[in-house]
Amino acid sequence: MDNLIEEYLRYLAVERGLAENTLAAYERDLRRIVGHFKQTGAGSLQEVSRGQIARLLLTLREEGLSPRTVARHTSSLRGLYRYLLTQGYVKEDPTAHLESSSPWVRLPGVLSQEEVERLLATPPTSHPLGLRDKAMLELLYAAGLRVTEMVTLRLSDVDLEVGFVRCQGKGGKDRVVPLGRNAQAAVRRYLETSRSHLQRGRSSSTLFLNRSGYPLTRQGVWKLLRAYATAAGIDRRVTPHTLRHSFATHLLERGADLRAVQVMLGHADISTTQIYTHVSRAHLKTIYNRYHPRA
Repeated sequence: MDNLIEEYLRYLAVERGLAENTLAAYERDLRRIVGHFKQTGAGSLQEVSRGQIARLLLTLREEGLSPRTVARHTSSLRGLYRYLLTQGYVKEDPTAHLESSSPWVRLPGVLSQEEVERLLATPPTSHPLGLRDKAMLELLYAAGLRVTEMVTLRLSDVDLEVGFVRCQGKGGKDRVVPLGRNAQAAVRRYLETSRSHLQRGRSSSTLFLNRSGYPLTRQGVWKLLRAYATAAGIDRRVTPHTLRHSFATHLLERGADLRAVQVMLGHADISTTQIYTHVSRAHLKTIYNRYHPRA
């Protein structure tokens, strides 16, 4: 089983070009699935029966996994068996009978515009680290970046004259996102007055550095954001993805086209972007009341 999993992951990396984080998620799911199959007596993936797959899904639910997580495991298993079928490792796909799962949609956490303003005003800009953090938060919100995209930005990826940032998203796909004047100003100030202090004499092309002069990590960003959210009086969980969700939500609330938001977020499928439209219900009601002739 393990050899076939390794082969499939190599296929996803080389042929499909999936990002490292996505590959890691596939591997976690498939290792868990294989572990279950081994416990139920399957000696190989070719021996797995439909009944064993049904028991697997039941076990995942009984373990308390969310419907979305169970659906993700199901999708991972389907993809594996499609590959095994095309490569001739199995004669039939035991996942073919599975119905398409419709997991409950977990609505993304979103900050209000007032909360975002409080958060962005929190870093102490009298200190080099505060200037870095101000630029980091402004950039996350202004461009809707994923945290991995932000910590891997290079100096050459930011064009402050034109007002764009270029980042590499999932699957190694590049995209260019506009930057507002506040984000441009914060990044420019960080570059002009703060970054050289953080370099500690080291040469680095990475945009955001930690206090030791090395690239800032994803974990470091999460930790900083939690601290700033607490300082801003936001008494709920705030993650880098919360700012990404807020970016998309606030654009849509102000009338942005869904397709344009999809492009800026780097979503391959517009259905992924449509999850953000739920937050616009109040906004839509306001528009309806303002413009409908019989409202």
